[in-house]
Amino acid sequence: MSQHPSPKATVAVFASPTSWIESDAVAQCHQVAALDGMRHVAGMPDLHPGKGAPIGAAMLSAVLYPFLVGSDIGCGIAVFPIKLRRVVPEKLAARFPDLDRVPDADDPAWDVVKGDIPAGHVEGLGTVGRGNHFVELARIGTVFEPEHANRLGLDAGDLVLVVHSGSRGLGERILRAHTEMHGAGPAPDPASYLALHDDAVRWGALNRRLLAARVAHALGAEPTEPIVDQCHNLVEVRDGLYLHRKGAAPGDGRGVLIAGTRGTPSYLVAGHAGADAGHSVAHGAGRKMSRADALRRGRAKHTVEELRRTPVGSVVVCGDRQLLFEEAPTAYKRIEQVIADLVAHGLATPVATTVPLVTYKTAEVGKGRRGRS
Repeated sequence: MSQHPSPKATVAVFASPTSWIESDAVAQCHQVAALDGMRHVAGMPDLHPGKGAPIGAAMLSAVLYPFLVGSDIGCGIAVFPIKLRRVVPEKLAARFPDLDRVPDADDPAWDVVKGDIPAGHVEGLGTVGRGNHFVELARIGTVFEPEHANRLGLDAGDLVLVVHSGSRGLGERILRAHTEMHGAGPAPDPASYLALHDDAVRWGALNRRLLAARVAHALGAEPTEPIVDQCHNLVEVRDGLYLHRKGAAPGDGRGVLIAGTRGTPSYLVAGHAGADAGHSVAHGAGRKMSRADALRRGRAKHTVEELRRTPVGSVVVCGDRQLLFEEAPTAYKRIEQVIADLVAHGLATPVATTVPLVTYKTAEVGKGRRGRS
């Protein structure tokens, strides 16, 4: 761990010397540390540069800054058990619904919606979104902590749905309304922002449940409750201060699914991070290439068909060729190194791996699916 004094706050990056962390990302941590009211910035081992603020960081401040959370408020990763009789990835991939489209009014997945929809925001509900969002059918691989896994009802070989999505247009609307008035400045009325923010966090959790239910029904299974669901873009009020998380999951006593890539395992961990780490753990492997670089390098090395099959033998459902390259496994850091860094710094204990079988990114138009609206 490297710790550097700052005029305004301390900065700690929880990565080993052999881990690849871009200097631009560390520079962004120090820029954030210089903001008024900032107390501490903790960079996770998946730290990488973002638009104006680092991704993979927890930032504690006496002042609330909406731009540090960004527009995808409430984005997170949930894990849902699922029971299927026969698992043939190619056949199951063809049965995934079009998750770019809002489900029809008579879709049975709507049964998971209990009570009011947060903020009354129906637009985009039940859709996964683009970028690094996904819905994945995976198998529990290695179990490191059988007792913990059993408490979650998991055993090696079990199937789960992993859902990574957020608040879609609702979070964007909330941040836009703030930035149009105040730019990257603080929230003049933190309570008002937090009320909107909390709606977006609840909306994101509901969206993940709805996405999982849609896929479960399409695969002939019953929807289940999530056994893990942690948001990694949010503000938490702790001891009168504002803990901003941007691509960092709450890691103080909670189970967290830390996403690898579509071609590598992900890791379910038990988080036990303290104040020096912003009570947080990593949320994924973290990008090591920009989207433009991944696109340029990927096109030189791979064909589209090669990218629809992964090194672990899983199938990728993605009708957007550019997104296939941008989100290629090689565009990300090694998830094993990220987990090793968390373990080395005492922030998390691995519980089990999840190994991809089918990863949905966006619908493949023309393969029996309806086109995007």
